[in-house]
Amino acid sequence: MAVDKKLVVHCKVWVEDDAGALVFGAGRLRILEAVERAGSIIGAAKELGMSYSAVWGKIRATEKRLGRPMLNKKIGGVKGGGSALTPYAKELLERFRTLEGRTQEAAEQIFEAIFGPDFDARPNSGEKRAP
Repeated sequence: MAVDKKLVVHCKVWVEDDAGALVFGAGRLRILEAVERAGSIIGAAKELGMSYSAVWGKIRATEKRLGRPMLNKKIGGVKGGGSALTPYAKELLERFRTLEGRTQEAAEQIFEAIFGPDFDARPNSGEKRAP
């Protein structure tokens, strides 16, 4: 019994510095998006199921590698502290989302050109078929 299967391609994109250290990727994107939604690092950590130190460490590493702050931090007090993305961080998020989208689109076009509609993805499809 043959089952038709459709194949799809997925890409994972990240940015490294010239020493090979991670600067930015999907995980950092999710962290900064969570900070933006929650308004704080601790709120983002809770939302993501991560520790505060893990979230803050990843943000600090990105800041260090880019030489730019990602957050405007407000120290706690009567109304509590919080964090907001810097304009630079917001631009970084937008550009990275664009990079991910364009990379996925390009990968889909390349995949279609290589595999095309005539590629049989069914089990035992490695057997030769009559044209």
